[in-house]
Amino acid sequence: MGEESVGSRRVGLALGSGSARGWAHLGVIEVLVENGIEPEVVCGTSIGALVGAFYVADQLPVLSDWASGLKTMDMVRFLDITLGGRGGFIEGGRLIDFFQDKIGDHLIEDLTKPYGAVATDLLTGQEIWFTRGSLLEAVRASISIPGIFTPVRRGDQWLVDGGLVNPVPVSLCRALGADVVLAVDLNGKLVGRHFRTPAAGSDGERPAQGRGAKSLASSLLSDWLAPSDTPGVFDVLAGSLNIMQDRISRSRMAGDPPDVLVSPRVSHLELLDFDRAEEARSEGREAARNMLPAIRDVLSM
Repeated sequence: MGEESVGSRRVGLALGSGSARGWAHLGVIEVLVENGIEPEVVCGTSIGALVGAFYVADQLPVLSDWASGLKTMDMVRFLDITLGGRGGFIEGGRLIDFFQDKIGDHLIEDLTKPYGAVATDLLTGQEIWFTRGSLLEAVRASISIPGIFTPVRRGDQWLVDGGLVNPVPVSLCRALGADVVLAVDLNGKLVGRHFRTPAAGSDGERPAQGRGAKSLASSLLSDWLAPSDTPGVFDVLAGSLNIMQDRISRSRMAGDPPDVLVSPRVSHLELLDFDRAEEARSEGREAARNMLPAIRDVLSM
């Protein structure tokens, strides 16, 4: 199918934050491209910045194939863990080295499509937009989940996850020239879904912490896990991030709504369920297909 006719209107794609739920972005983009809808401006926050970077570098199939085959033990290889009090327990260097091997490190201004990534200045709370410079530096800063990844230093700034200030970067898309913005929000119906108080078993031991990456995270944080009658540190961190991103997403999009909002049903996936990519991707495809009539209506105006 050929490209949608949108005249001179530039289509922007705002890919939201959501950690492992972000694999749904893969499915959304696939459906758009299959239906001839090629975004001309691509912006992302956190995992959205990562998926968007592979897309604008024309390497999205590479990321999709890798994510589809990702297993829990594969993730262990990328966890360059630090316990030196550096603001997070994962340095992220191995992960970025892997991505550089896959797509290289482009300058954002040299890409064929305008691209932007959102990070947060930890000291001032300022929203930082990456629209020039190293593509991988932009991704690394944007994915720096507080408490998990160490912050990124740039000059006198310490940068963390952009989801703290702008989880779905509609505003950045418009600033980069998009006339029509299609946004993908991964944060709907999150509050309360992953914050569970574990109950002690009959023998007084804590039940298993879950499957896959969640089990991995729990074992890595074993020294931090709370007694059986209270939430563990990981539960508190994940629940707090869910609340924050849900509330901020609602507020930001109420003031600057996208033209079409795609909301994959991924609230059942947890923060580090990166080994469930096919499930998330499928939900992204379904959500995008459901919104195709609305997208075509907007593009035909």
